[in-house]
Amino acid sequence: MGESLLAELDLHDDPADGPVPHLLSTALQLRAFLLRHPGLTSYVQTLFPRGEGGRRLLAAAAGSLARRGYSTDAGIVLSAAVAAVAIGYAATEEVQRERAGELDAQRRGAEEALRADADLGEAHRALPTITPDEYVRLWLGAAIRGFVEAAPPGRPVDEIRAALRAAGEGQ
Repeated sequence: MGESLLAELDLHDDPADGPVPHLLSTALQLRAFLLRHPGLTSYVQTLFPRGEGGRRLLAAAAGSLARRGYSTDAGIVLSAAVAAVAIGYAATEEVQRERAGELDAQRRGAEEALRADADLGEAHRALPTITPDEYVRLWLGAAIRGFVEAAPPGRPVDEIRAALRAAGEGQ
């Protein structure tokens, strides 16, 4: 079933986009597709790319990044990292949709408690209200900018790995 749904996914690729806008667009398209097909998120989290549909998508993603200066292996690594984050957001949203009724009351209670909190209330009340789409777009964009900083076009996979290791050790 998962592979037949993945066969329907055709990600738009604007050749004028640089790596960050391209990856953000791809991630948002993937998230939207997954949210339109409940249950598919679980499949792609655990078995992707199991069949032809998944391999086609991975090849297309690597090819899109190759046109932007990446080697095929670096394109696979980078597109997989971005997809993992987008899939994670979609999985969370899918669970929240499934449990919306029971979560709404709990969410309202948590909001009221935050607003009344002596330390957090004022700051919480000052936060802007944003939609789930805007929230995901903002944080996906930040993550993708970080990914591209660690894995710019032309950087070999072993150097990407070394840069990621060094960044993790610096904490």
